Amino acid sequence: MKFYRPRSLNGLILVGFGLVGLPLLIAVIWALVNLDRLAEQSEQLVFTGVSAAENNRMLVEHVGSLERVARQYQVLGNPDSLQLLYQDLATIEAHLAEMALLVEQANATTLAASIGAGARRIVRTLEQPDLSDDDQARAIAEFALLRQRVTEFTVTTTLFVDTELRSLQESTRRAQRVSAWQVAALVPGTLILVLFFILLVARPIRQLDGAIHQLGQSGFSKPIKVKGPTDLEQLGRQLEWLRQRLLELAQEKNKFLRHMSHELKTPLANIREGTELLLDGTVGDLDKPQREVTDILRVNGLKLQQLIENLLSFSAWQTKTEVLTLSDFPIRALVISVAKAQRLALKAAHIQLKLEVEDLIVNADRDKIRTVLDNLLSNAVKFTPRGGYITIRAHETHSSFVLEFGDTGPGIPEEEGPRIFEAFFQGLTEQGGQVAGTGIGLSVVLECIQAHEGSVELVDSNEFSGAHFRVNIPQKRAVSQHKMAANA
Repeated sequence: MKFYRPRSLNGLILVGFGLVGLPLLIAVIWALVNLDRLAEQSEQLVFTGVSAAENNRMLVEHVGSLERVARQYQVLGNPDSLQLLYQDLATIEAHLAEMALLVEQANATTLAASIGAGARRIVRTLEQPDLSDDDQARAIAEFALLRQRVTEFTVTTTLFVDTELRSLQESTRRAQRVSAWQVAALVPGTLILVLFFILLVARPIRQLDGAIHQLGQSGFSKPIKVKGPTDLEQLGRQLEWLRQRLLELAQEKNKFLRHMSHELKTPLANIREGTELLLDGTVGDLDKPQREVTDILRVNGLKLQQLIENLLSFSAWQTKTEVLTLSDFPIRALVISVAKAQRLALKAAHIQLKLEVEDLIVNADRDKIRTVLDNLLSNAVKFTPRGGYITIRAHETHSSFVLEFGDTGPGIPEEEGPRIFEAFFQGLTEQGGQVAGTGIGLSVVLECIQAHEGSVELVDSNEFSGAHFRVNIPQKRAVSQHKMAANA
């Protein structure tokens, strides 16, 4: 059997409200009906009780009046008293007739009939002519039995009212118990229904949230699928279209970066080759000012080459064409090599470089680690003021090795911290150097470290006045830990 399921979010919400509200509505209606019924029964019982008490009082008075008149007639024997006997008897019979409904409900019909019959028998006896005094006395003596029956009648009707009152109280308690059970059943039932519909709505919303988060993290490779109400599925299809469009734009961007980078490398190679020829004296000896200018050309040529290689590395990472080439190498020697490559920039800015690098053999992709070192060092040089210093550390832990870079620059503003590893993001802090960066140096660092399944973070510490980066690269297998010479 296939159950109906609303396809739209609005329909699902309406059905949810209906299923949650319907039991509550039924319970409220049931409570109102029972309350109305109990109120009506209470009103009727109050009327019956008051009426029964009043009728019993009047019946006692009428019987008492009949007895007084009968005793007067016994003494005086005048016709007026006999007429009053007829009137009181008629009043008693009429009063019993008015109480017929109560008499029937109280199951006192026989008792009421005996009261009426007893009163008539007394009156008929007394109305006989030439009645002896003994017969009159016996007739008057029957009033004792009549009063006893009236008392029994009063007790019977009172017990009936009390029984009805207890029945009403029991009905009230039963209605309270039913209402309590309804509430006890409705609360968890309603919670279950609410949770069920929340899950029906929350699952596609979580899928949409995950899809948006995926797009925000530039994750365009995984298709977006949303299952749920039709309008949310439609929104999922729109996000899938957006993913495909963003993927196309990313591919076009990477294609542009690759082409541009390759086009720039050819003239840059010619410039560097000419610069090297000038420095080697192949085209003639250079005087000191000419050599200084040529050194500047060489340094900036190397800088441009590094920027182009960053663009190529970033493009290759985006297209996932690069793989790791793991090898064992001494990290201290690699750090010194990178520092030597940037000695002119350090010297020109009068920046002191402090190396606190242990003699470690690490297992990683040497070229990518060199890129990480080169980018972090050049980034520190750009932001460290003249006369400052940069510290590079390297040490090992139980299952990884750690690189740290600290400088005495202005540091990174707190609001820019979460974005510094984004591609092409450049903060507002003024950069030093003659060649502006592209904003992808730190993103390349992050990608190289992530390729090693490691981590890189901006450390919030008071040790350095500027930026403090920490790189952690796990070592998946043990390597030789023998000491290496610094220049090895």
